[in-house]
Amino acid sequence: MDKRVRDHFKKVDPILHSVLADIPPVTIPKRTDYFVVLCESIINQQLSEKAGDTIWKRFSALFSNKKVTPEKVLALPDSKIRAVGTSWSKVAYIKNLATHVRQKTIRLDALSNMSNEVIITELTKVKGIGPWTAEMFLMFSLGREDVFLYGDLGLRNAIKRLYKLKRDPTRKQLEKIVNKWAPYRTWAARILWRSLEL
Repeated sequence: MDKRVRDHFKKVDPILHSVLADIPPVTIPKRTDYFVVLCESIINQQLSEKAGDTIWKRFSALFSNKKVTPEKVLALPDSKIRAVGTSWSKVAYIKNLATHVRQKTIRLDALSNMSNEVIITELTKVKGIGPWTAEMFLMFSLGREDVFLYGDLGLRNAIKRLYKLKRDPTRKQLEKIVNKWAPYRTWAARILWRSLEL
């Protein structure tokens, strides 16, 4: 983690900053295989990490050289995708994503030049991609530094524990804590997720 981010947290939030001493170094990964990332996100929705990984491995094994492309997805029979352990609705979502990309109604190659708000609007055109998945994409594919997932249960639990709140925080309480972290809210989210492992 960059010194500028550490210094910012030290200045604006000593509680969050204190966690850094107890966790392994955090990073914000970037990926460029956007279609693959989004397929993986759809498959992983509402699954444990282990179950999601297992199904993703089976899914990617359906493709030669494990190269997942919109064209190859559309060529696969639905039943073949279903057979790897994913639900029928997720089969439809993956095919819907592939159709959007192939027809260029969503230009994945142009996303990195768009604002966070526009990207969320673009991605949520796809059935099966909601705001949470779009925000995760901003964080973990585009490496955007100032994104926070207010609907993420893990983050809410981490804040509740770290700030010793007696009950689940309201949106207003969350905003009061989270807004201090701008423009590095993605980094803060990474620290909070890591803090849950302590």
